[in-house]
Amino acid sequence: MAGSAWRWALRAARVPAARAAPGAAAASSGSRDEILRDKRARIVSRGLPKQKPIEGVKQVVVLASGKGGVGKSTTAVNIALALAANDSTKEVGLLDADIYGPSIPKMMNLKGNPELTPKNLMRPLKNYGIACMSMGFLVDEAAPIVWRGLMVMSAVEKLLRQVDWGQLDYLVIDMPPGTGDVQLSVSQNIPIAGAVIVSTPQDVALLDACKGAEMFRKVHVPVLGLVQNMSVFQCPKCKHETHIFGADGVRDLAKTLGLDVLGDIPLHVNIRETCDLGQPVVISQPQSDAAKAYLKIAVEIVRRLPVPPA
Repeated sequence: MAGSAWRWALRAARVPAARAAPGAAAASSGSRDEILRDKRARIVSRGLPKQKPIEGVKQVVVLASGKGGVGKSTTAVNIALALAANDSTKEVGLLDADIYGPSIPKMMNLKGNPELTPKNLMRPLKNYGIACMSMGFLVDEAAPIVWRGLMVMSAVEKLLRQVDWGQLDYLVIDMPPGTGDVQLSVSQNIPIAGAVIVSTPQDVALLDACKGAEMFRKVHVPVLGLVQNMSVFQCPKCKHETHIFGADGVRDLAKTLGLDVLGDIPLHVNIRETCDLGQPVVISQPQSDAAKAYLKIAVEIVRRLPVPPA
């Protein structure tokens, strides 16, 4: 439906003045442009799905990056844990929307198939107080998912709609890299309270981070800010600091985009090791500088979220 709407919109944009509706030929160029813009907007809006909240979920926060390999999933896991750690009264869920490369099961130390409720909904697996759902729970760990786009979209829809989340204050969605079908489907199908863009300071990563931020703006999802990951490496022996991926690249991008930097995460072996062991640093080393960085970012995210529904 949406594809047809876009094709019709593009055709409408190319209609010459001589074939326009009666009276349009005599209108000014500005008036014709305005008429076409209104027409395109009406056609496209008919093709877009109507956003429907996820039952039981008050606010959805998506973590995204234009590029893979920047530590987005590690950041999503630790931020979900930090949201719960900062306020023990809040219930937090974590959805792994990366169909091809799910990593949440390993990082959250979870295995097994979700149970089904009497209503045929999947029950999330839970660890460290966080309700988690991932395609990794539904397929063998070593099995590649060789699916075309429509099958991926169907899987995303099931992960969104066929899960019994209970009552959540925050659902953190770990988006796959890029700005494709999954990102658009999630953004257009459910109301999102805010998006967080994760990037390293490296120029190549920043190019894609910029695209990610602009994509959310185009689909009217508020971008809460940027996270500068792997910002600095400190030698464990001499304590010398090295900016391996460059210094302050994310801060420069944030200024360009008119966004805030929510925080900096250092390049530290403990962050990688703890996630590989299924014991994220916010849980296993809560007094460490790395854990404190995630906790601070979680505070900044909550400060920027709209008032949740009652």
